[in-house]
Amino acid sequence: MPGTAEIGVAILACGFVTWLWRGLGVLLSGRLDPKSAMFEWVSCVAYALVAGLIARIIVAPSGLLAQTALADRLLACLVALLAYHLARRNMFAGMVCGIAVFVGAGYVRGLIA
Repeated sequence: MPGTAEIGVAILACGFVTWLWRGLGVLLSGRLDPKSAMFEWVSCVAYALVAGLIARIIVAPSGLLAQTALADRLLACLVALLAYHLARRNMFAGMVCGIAVFVGAGYVRGLIA
């Protein structure tokens, strides 16, 4: 079991690393061209990773999510996508609506007490 000193050092180290990368991002952000080929490639890779993660969560879930019905996961995803577009591409609205539908489906099926 780690002691208080070890936990404090770990927190400080994590904070420093986070600050370091954020600081480098601020310093380099003025030099980045968002329309460059490299920036577009990074954006495409990021979207592909998110799409792959969502597909895996829906088709091949693990842990507690595997106990939920495929229909519930698909319905929550569909509602989230619809809310996202209806709210003028508002990610927060899509997430809240998708989570609400998923939790509601869990209540209906008796998975959530």
